[in-house]
Amino acid sequence: MGPERSEIETFLALAQELHFGRTADRLLVSRAHVTQTIQKLERRIGVPLFERSTRQVRLTPLGVQLRDGLAPAYAQIQSTFATVVAAARGITGTLTVGFLTAATGRIAHAAAERFAERHPDCEIHVREVQIGTALEPLRDGELDVMLICFPIADDEFVQGPVLLDEPTVLAVPAGHPFARRGSVSIEDLARERVIQVPASIPDYLRAARHLSTTPSGTDVPVGPTADTFQEVLSLVGAGKGVFPCGATGVQYYARPDVAYVPIHDGPYLRWGPIWRRSAATSRVEAFVRAALDLERAGSTPGIG
Repeated sequence: MGPERSEIETFLALAQELHFGRTADRLLVSRAHVTQTIQKLERRIGVPLFERSTRQVRLTPLGVQLRDGLAPAYAQIQSTFATVVAAARGITGTLTVGFLTAATGRIAHAAAERFAERHPDCEIHVREVQIGTALEPLRDGELDVMLICFPIADDEFVQGPVLLDEPTVLAVPAGHPFARRGSVSIEDLARERVIQVPASIPDYLRAARHLSTTPSGTDVPVGPTADTFQEVLSLVGAGKGVFPCGATGVQYYARPDVAYVPIHDGPYLRWGPIWRRSAATSRVEAFVRAALDLERAGSTPGIG
């Protein structure tokens, strides 16, 4: 007997996330449910598909083989199903998509083009929002879906799949000693003032981007606050502080007064769509599907 659809879906999600908690959030189920489903699939096949430790989750060689065999076929099934459902529902009206950074803006426009090809009767708009007010247009209904940095710890919103996974770099003044180094450590943040994002964004999002202490327990000095990313870079270039950001900044925000240095022990930043739970529509579903199809096909614009 072959695997059930839920087993395939859970396996492919975990194979992409390599984290049980994020997989559970993505599938809107409990972590225990993900664990039980994977264990059931492994019993069905008769071999482990993942290597688990307290620090990481990795695919076994047979897990890689199963992922590579299932992913293209499942993506095609999902894409075909979504297209037929959309045709049956008659996706019309208007969809407005927001984005925060140049990289997510490029993803948003690419997904919007794919969406428009599939649903020519639905008008789609893409617009930029700023750091300090990122969630407000979504709450107010001005946006239907938003590309933002995860995690989103708010039950009001649904967090979709990861579309961009990028390492962190430290933006420093071009003449700073760090600019001559091959990389820096999170511990180095204790030596410089760190530019802050606005206090208007949720505390959990601020905490994800701004450490108050380094892993060794050293306090991180607080720098001035900026309302937009361009203002962040202006402050960095003026020598007012440093700022950890995604590596796509190197490509999209090159400036003569700012250098980007890899943070070799820094976290990865994961970006994807969110939408209001109370406003989940077929239009939103179709846009997320278009974006995910691009990502799975390796066509999502990102680093490079």
